[in-house]
Amino acid sequence: MKDEQRRRPRLPQTAARVRGRLQSAGSRAAGPLRAAGARAAGPLRAAGTRAAGPLRAVGTRTNGLVRSFGVALATPTADGEALLARASSPWVRLLPYGVALAFVATLLPVTVTVLVQDYQVNGALAGALATAQTAPLLLAVTRPLQAWWVIFTADVFGGFVLLAADGVDGRPWPWTPMVVVGYLALMLALGLRESRRALIGVWLMTGAAATVFELFSPHRAGGITLLLFVLSGVVLLITATLRGRGDAERRLVEQETISEAERARRTLLEERARIARELHDVVAHHMSVITVQADSAPYRIPGLPDAAREEFTSIAAGARESLAEMRRLLVVLRSEGAEGERAPQPGLDRVQQLVEATVRAGVPAELSLAADLDGVPQAVDLSAYRIVQEALSNIVRHAPGAATRVSVRPDGTGWLNVLVVNGPAAEKGSPVERGSGTGHGLVGMRERVRLTGGSLDTGPLPDGGFRVAARLPLGPTDS
Repeated sequence: MKDEQRRRPRLPQTAARVRGRLQSAGSRAAGPLRAAGARAAGPLRAAGTRAAGPLRAVGTRTNGLVRSFGVALATPTADGEALLARASSPWVRLLPYGVALAFVATLLPVTVTVLVQDYQVNGALAGALATAQTAPLLLAVTRPLQAWWVIFTADVFGGFVLLAADGVDGRPWPWTPMVVVGYLALMLALGLRESRRALIGVWLMTGAAATVFELFSPHRAGGITLLLFVLSGVVLLITATLRGRGDAERRLVEQETISEAERARRTLLEERARIARELHDVVAHHMSVITVQADSAPYRIPGLPDAAREEFTSIAAGARESLAEMRRLLVVLRSEGAEGERAPQPGLDRVQQLVEATVRAGVPAELSLAADLDGVPQAVDLSAYRIVQEALSNIVRHAPGAATRVSVRPDGTGWLNVLVVNGPAAEKGSPVERGSGTGHGLVGMRERVRLTGGSLDTGPLPDGGFRVAARLPLGPTDS
């Protein structure tokens, strides 16, 4: 008994030790299991993340695309400007209004009659529905997208109205033939005005409405839903293509206009630079004369005081400095790669040679040149020669064989009159491209006349000829 009593207290201790060992073994076994589970869950989470990434990207792009279509459908391209408003003819500008009025005047009574007699719709409801489906075509001339919203809503509402009518069986549903005609006319206005994204949105909305009606009552919907969907897409495509081509041509014309303006401006600047280079010789000649006279004055004039000698020395130094500055200016004005002209600048004394060369080129020309032209200023002398040269060059190029008369004479009031008149071309056909002019024609003449303070009158003659008349001052002018 005593032995049994001594063994009994030890049983709880033994059970506690067994439970401890079992818990320790369970912990050691659960650790690898948890680690294995974590290792298995990692790739699964990574695979799920990789799969969700493209789905989120697709969803984001889809939402952005839907949002962009919604913005396009709610934002007109050019609000308030009528179709063909930029046409030059007033009849063409009024054409869209006439076409829209003709559609409304035709479709409105026909739609009311068909809805009342064929579909047995209430008269008041039929009148309101027909007005909403046709009258906005007048609005489509200036605001086609807003007109589409009104007509599209009226067409969808009309489809449900016809569904409840008694005479819909065996007749086109949900669109009546008048709805198809008016909708296609609206597509024409939309395609000529709205953006490509708005046109795609309109087309998709048309298809979505047709799909809804097909699902709502498939046994009544016929092929008219598909017909309107296809025809509206074709009209939008054709009109958008025509509008794109017209926009491209208009941009091309604008670019050509800009190019012509830039070309004219460049020609003007080139001619001004050429005139400045030529006048450099004239001014440089006068400055050289001043330098020589100032340097030689102490030797030519005996008994000059020291103050006068210093003054002449200062004048000569200033003239030489001015010549150096003019040479630097000439370097700036000279075209890249061009060489300086070493021949002296021509004047009226070479007009006779110029006319003779023109005669040899096949133009019968006669010259009337005054004898007393010795006191002509050098700038006027050069400008008069260049004007005659350019006028004769134009005659050779554009009126070959035309009888020509050249006159250079002072009028006795301090002005030099230069006149070049030619008759119509003697040789029929395309003008030839030859001559010794500068290539800038009337632009150069005007610049030379403006430089000297004179005036120029040019223009065609009644007999088909041309007249160039320049008036140049022989003395200083106020300008």
